[in-house]
Amino acid sequence: MGTAQLCLVGLAMLAGLLAVLAPGLPGPLVCWAATLWWAGAVHTALAWYVLFGSAVVLAAGQAGKWLAPGRRAREAGITRQTLALAGVCAIAAFFAVPVLGAIPAFVGAIYAQERVRLGSHGAARVSTRRAMRAVGLSVLAELFSCLLVAGAWLGAVLAT
Repeated sequence: MGTAQLCLVGLAMLAGLLAVLAPGLPGPLVCWAATLWWAGAVHTALAWYVLFGSAVVLAAGQAGKWLAPGRRAREAGITRQTLALAGVCAIAAFFAVPVLGAIPAFVGAIYAQERVRLGSHGAARVSTRRAMRAVGLSVLAELFSCLLVAGAWLGAVLAT
C-alpha cells in the first residue's frame, strides 16, 4: 500500500472519529470500512486480525451504546416513551434545521415531556440533565470503541 493510499485510509479513520460526534452519522461503520480498505490492500495476517478485532470492538461499542443509556435513563426515572419522542423530534429537527437542529430538539423534547410528567421546572431540569448524561455516556462508548480501532490500526501500520 502506498503512502498516498495509507494517508487516505487515515483520513477516512479521522472522518469516522469525527462522525461519532455528529448526530446521525455512522462513525463506527466508517472506521470499520477504513480498516477493511486497509486490510484488503495489505493482505497480511496482522491486517486481518486487526479487521476482525475491530469488528468485535465496534460491535461491543454498539451494544454499550444502546444498553447503557436505557439503563441509566430508567434509573433516573425517564421513560422509553420520552426517549423515543425525543429521538423522533431530533430526527425531524435534523432535517428542518440541517445538523444543528437535532441536539436542541432532543433536549427540548425531553424537557417538555419531563415538565409535563413532573410538573415543575426544577424537577424537569434535573431529569433532563440526567437523561443527557445517559446519552453522553452512549456517545463516549461509541467514541472509545472507534478510538480503540484507530489505535489498533495505527499500531499495525507502524509495526509493518
